Amino acid sequence: MSEKILTLCIIHQHPKVLLGMKKRGFGAGKWNGFGGKVMDGESIEEAARREVREEIDVYVSDLEKAGELNFEFKNKHGEKLKVHVFRVEDFQGEPVESEEMKPEWFFIDQIPFKDMWPDDVYWLPLFFARKKFVGHFYFADENTLIDRKIELIN
Repeated sequence: MSEKILTLCIIHQHPKVLLGMKKRGFGAGKWNGFGGKVMDGESIEEAARREVREEIDVYVSDLEKAGELNFEFKNKHGEKLKVHVFRVEDFQGEPVESEEMKPEWFFIDQIPFKDMWPDDVYWLPLFFARKKFVGHFYFADENTLIDRKIELIN
């Protein structure tokens, strides 16, 4: 099975983070950052910017690579996802709701982890501490994390 390449942008303006409630598709009903698939002929950074624009109608210029997350799903016959995680501190425009995402600002100490992917609690603190990481997460299904490994990188 092939590995899907995805992007994830976390918009962080201390002491707050902008998350989006996923309204449809994979991960619906969960708070998450903004991102998605890399299209043919598109760089990972171009995909990240495009996805943020499509999901909440803001323009991102500066992306800082924060890490990579690797996911495998047992219930999807070992489907693998490689997610490039970016830090976004500045953007142009006002976040607006789309058909796919409803944006909302949260204080860092009030992040709704119980309504997020189960792996987020393990890597988001590293993100906020400005540490770079590579995470490997093995899921039984979308709500059940079986195993995890996170490495700090330079």
